[in-house]
Amino acid sequence: MAITLTPVAAQRVQKFLANRGKGVGLRLGVKTTGCSGMAYTLEFVDETNGEDMVFESHGVNVIVDPKSLVYIDGTELDFAKEGLNEGFKFNNPNVKDECGCGESFTV
Repeated sequence: MAITLTPVAAQRVQKFLANRGKGVGLRLGVKTTGCSGMAYTLEFVDETNGEDMVFESHGVNVIVDPKSLVYIDGTELDFAKEGLNEGFKFNNPNVKDECGCGESFTV
């Protein structure tokens, strides 16, 4: 079981955490929503709780709750710039289908 970041994504997260001035890492999870069923959630974490799984990748702690890990195990988080758009990209080997807009997925 593992969640990883590309070096580019890790640098971006480290920059965000430095700008915030606090935080122990990035929480990655899923929620039920969208036309395909699930969507990713990202938030900065100031403290972990007892049930969290913590993965270290390129100097960044990625925190995942056990319920989300079932759906995102093996995911690599990347950060990409495409034209005027930039953002995090999820490379999740568990995804079976995605909606047309790319906001939600099915496992």
